[in-house]
Amino acid sequence: MNAPTAAGPTIDAALAELADEFEILGDWEERYRHVIDLGRDLAPLSESERSDGNKVRGCASQVWLVSDRRQDGRFWFRGDSDAHIVRGLIAILMRLYSGRLAGEILAFDIKTALNSLGLTGALSQQRSNGLSAMVDRIRRDAAA
Repeated sequence: MNAPTAAGPTIDAALAELADEFEILGDWEERYRHVIDLGRDLAPLSESERSDGNKVRGCASQVWLVSDRRQDGRFWFRGDSDAHIVRGLIAILMRLYSGRLAGEILAFDIKTALNSLGLTGALSQQRSNGLSAMVDRIRRDAAA
């Protein structure tokens, strides 16, 4: 599956859509299921993309992120993990960050965004550290 060629909603609109989805769901068991379902929609990475260079350090699970900066300056991200919940977290990050310019990525307050979704308090320390490592990687790619 190829990445879209045009940006979708703004990053704030993408966050609002995610917040609406989470708001509809009752407890965190339902929200976890939704996060896992989001991860099921990720396009798989090829074996060559599951390289050491694409691996995200600092995650307890195996995580790979691929970034692609297009001619229009927008970044498109793809990722995969061997853990279902982490695949879902990757899907959330892709919805927020893919199709954005470097300045948008770097200016976005991801900590406040994840807190507004309730993810900060719902994840284990290990998962939170992994999520931070994924965000750091996206931000580094955008800053490069």
